[in-house]
Parts: sequence; C-alpha cells; structure tokens
Amino acid sequence: MNATFIPGEAIKFGWEKMKKHFWFFVGLLALTCLIQIIPSGIANIFKERMFALYLLIILAAWVIQIIVKMGLIKITLDVTTKDETNLNTLFSCTHLLGKFIIGSIVYGLIVIAGFLLLIVPGIIWAIKYQFFAYLIIDKNMAPMEAIRKSGEMTAGNKGKLFWLGILFFLINLVGALCLFLGLFATIPTTMVAMAYVYRKLLGESNAPGAVPPVESITLDQPAV
Repeated sequence: MNATFIPGEAIKFGWEKMKKHFWFFVGLLALTCLIQIIPSGIANIFKERMFALYLLIILAAWVIQIIVKMGLIKITLDVTTKDETNLNTLFSCTHLLGKFIIGSIVYGLIVIAGFLLLIVPGIIWAIKYQFFAYLIIDKNMAPMEAIRKSGEMTAGNKGKLFWLGILFFLINLVGALCLFLGLFATIPTTMVAMAYVYRKLLGESNAPGAVPPVESITLDQPAV
C-alpha cells in the first residue's frame, strides 16, 4: 500500500513552521526577489549597445535562478525534517545543476506531450512526476530515476495532489490580495507544506509525524 497524506495536516504543518521561522522566510524571499530583479536590470543596460554581453548576463542570471530554486527546495526539506534554517543553503545545490536542468527538460517535455493529448494527460503527468526535483536534491538521484520514483510515490494520490495544488493557489491568491505582503506568509507555508507531502509520500521513517520503528529488545538468556 502506497503512503498517503492529509492535505489539512500538510497546510497546518507549513503554517506552524512559517510562524516559527517567519523573519527568516521574509529575508529569504526578499533576497530571492532581488536575485531575480537585479541581473535583469543590469542586462537591460547593455541590451542596445552590447547585445552579446546582454545575452551572457541573461544566461548567468538564468543559471543563478535555477540554483536558487534548488536551494529553496533544500531549505524547505531541512525545515521539514530537521527544523533548521540556513541562508547558505540557498546556494548549496550547485553540484546538482546538470541533473536538475536535464530533469526539468524531460519533465517539461512529458507535460507538453500530455497537453497535446487533449490537456488532461498533461495535468495528470504534471502531478505524477512533480517530485522529480525533490528527489534529485534530496536523494541525488539521476533525472530519469527521479522521474520514475516520483511516478511511484504519487500512485493513488493524484486526485489529492490536484486539489492540494488548487488549495495552494487559493492560499497564495489571498496572500497576493493582501497588498502582496501576505505572500511573505503564504508562500513559505505552501512550500513547506509541499515538502511535508513529499516526505510523507516517500514513506521515510523520519517523515513528519512518522512513527519511529520499534527496536527489538534482546533479553539476556540465563546461563545453562
């Protein structure tokens, strides 16, 4: 029987972790926004006069943004299992860049192919293989191995994951409607909640709320 999760518990878990590490997440989101905005602004300075330099800066910014995206996933995984926050973790997954890019390309092609098949398969496959990035970052899996494993993990849970995604969207929509300031609370909440779901579906003994294995007790045998 595959592992499963309860959406309400995932959101509650994400909310509690967000409250505990609120100011860390505020700084983290502010930093990631700057990382996305500043390189684009610098690149635009050279767009008309030095187009080659403009493309180089855009490429470098794209790579940095991917590294940061991986770091954000790693941070949420650490918060979920170890309750640790470290800003240095944001740039700790550079060695996985190649695997992540290849996995993202394969995942994207799978989803596009699904959408070409009357949309519904694309939605199903997007949900089915969505945890490939977590598996690459958390388990250092090869891209195809991570995609295959994600398919196994989500078996029997695609419907719940679909509605969870809708719920995440609505939560962040509410955050955006609160002058966008609410996103500093809702984005970390939903990110940590997704890491929680990943851990639960992976079925690890250290997953949040998991019951630790009972160690066997060996009784000393009386001497004969």
